[in-house]
Amino acid sequence: MSVPDVLAGIRAAEVAAGRGPGSVQLVAVTKGYSAEQIQQSILVHGAFALAENKGQELRDKVPLLPGAQWHFIGAFQRNKVKYLRDVTLIHSLEERWQAEAIAEAAQKWGHAPDVLLQMHNGEAQKHGVSPDDLPQMLRDVRATGLNVRGLMVMAPYDQPEAAAQVFRTTAQWAHELGLPELSMGMSDDYPQAIAAGATLVRVGRRLFT
Repeated sequence: MSVPDVLAGIRAAEVAAGRGPGSVQLVAVTKGYSAEQIQQSILVHGAFALAENKGQELRDKVPLLPGAQWHFIGAFQRNKVKYLRDVTLIHSLEERWQAEAIAEAAQKWGHAPDVLLQMHNGEAQKHGVSPDDLPQMLRDVRATGLNVRGLMVMAPYDQPEAAAQVFRTTAQWAHELGLPELSMGMSDDYPQAIAAGATLVRVGRRLFT
């Protein structure tokens, strides 16, 4: 597939869900691909947000693709916060110390990225904030001065019914918390995520094949 194919799929899912065209933004997951591949497969089709999940890889690619908009979608440790300087949106905030570290670094950078809280999907090995802890986490992160735009979730892989339920639950929590942004859905399940209300879908390998 390619960027035009995925965009067509997103538009079709918007129509099927009764949503307006353009209500869902494609976030191109570029981990493991070179700057040349990203330019030829993604940016030649438009100015899409690019997403990395490793700080060092992000650091190395930023100077090679001037003007690109970067998101960060991975877990990070305190000593990796320095690599997030050029990011406009962090999808994967799950600990209060992360918010505090980003806010502190942002004072040196002169700007702060917006953030999404990553909600736990119920699988033991996955990252994220327990749903019951989301209201307090939201208060804690906002207390640092960071702008929380919404929620992100990783759905169970290759389990369509479970994924659909996770998407619906995440959308319900976002609504209850008054958060407009929903980062849900990847290469294999983004139509389901859009049906549940996703505003950002994170697609990688389908854009490069």
